[in-house]
Amino acid sequence: MFQQLLAIIRNTFFESVRQPVVLVVLIGASLLIILSNPLSAFTMDENQRMLIDIGLATIFMAAALLSGFIATSVLGREIANKTALTVISKPVGRPIFVLGKFLGVSLAMMLCTLFLFFIFMLVETHAVQETVRDPLHMPVIIFGVGGVLIGWAAAAWCNYFYNMVFTSSVIFFTTPLLLLAWLLAINFGPDFSTRSMALGLKPDLWLAIIAMMMAILMMCAIAVAISTRAGQLMTILLTIGLFLMGLLSDSIFLSEIKQMEAHWLANAKEQGLTTQEEIISIINFKDGETEELVKMVDVSSVPLTDLATTGEYAQYWAFIIGYDVLPNFQVMWLTDALTQGISIPLGYVWESILYALAYSIAAIAAGVILFQRREVG
Repeated sequence: MFQQLLAIIRNTFFESVRQPVVLVVLIGASLLIILSNPLSAFTMDENQRMLIDIGLATIFMAAALLSGFIATSVLGREIANKTALTVISKPVGRPIFVLGKFLGVSLAMMLCTLFLFFIFMLVETHAVQETVRDPLHMPVIIFGVGGVLIGWAAAAWCNYFYNMVFTSSVIFFTTPLLLLAWLLAINFGPDFSTRSMALGLKPDLWLAIIAMMMAILMMCAIAVAISTRAGQLMTILLTIGLFLMGLLSDSIFLSEIKQMEAHWLANAKEQGLTTQEEIISIINFKDGETEELVKMVDVSSVPLTDLATTGEYAQYWAFIIGYDVLPNFQVMWLTDALTQGISIPLGYVWESILYALAYSIAAIAAGVILFQRREVG
């Protein structure tokens, strides 16, 4: 069984990265990330923050689009073409088939995300030119362009002489070269003056991309689960729709929950059922400074739901269920912390990882259940 799973993962991974649409989306997203550098110069005094916002948002949106395309191609198309029957008719269980497809798609998406992230790190290292007198970061330009050219040349060589697929070859060769280009570039200033490598590592950016990768893992699970029943267009639309709704999960459900709780708390205060407690919040910034926020809050001595009417109680739990079921991508979007200079706690990243893994397992389990009754013959 384990060998069967590895074979499905390997075939799915290579099948995913060979699709021409993957390279097209990566090229388009790469150009948008590069263009975010000059576009960010039009802000008043938040140029680098705008660059981080645009760059990471571009990676996130490109990943959501690719998740739908790839998941549909590797599973939905096989079902439509009835090639999945060839595998399932052998001693390969349907759960193994769906799990292998999910893991193969996830590995492909991780590679594509790293491809875009290394480009973003090069652009971020270059920094925004606020005035025309600001120098170009020549190490970033030379190493970055050199890495891309070498990767494309190697892919073209292997395609011409060894018949290797050009799309996957570009990704395989260029991704490690972009990493190498970034590692070399952060050792130099704009004029090739040497500097400490530690200044350019930006660990908080790496934590943000780890959290984003976990969100992408969730999107892959959702896309694969949907593709067990829906066609290509519907899978893409539903995946992107759930992605956008997941980013707005706090606004759609949590704000309503908080509003209802605030209303009940006000009623409890009128009835003398509240006490005041002091809440202390400590915010750690990347520059080493800390800020302590102290506020007094009202706390109800009885459960707030005891003050709800029958209609409010049902509505409240409907919002709770919706908030729990809808994938919450907002908790893995750490750009706000980056742009405000707030240090990202490792514990929060671990909680995000556990949440993404739990949701992905649940989504794949739902996909397996849906696929069990799907006619593939």
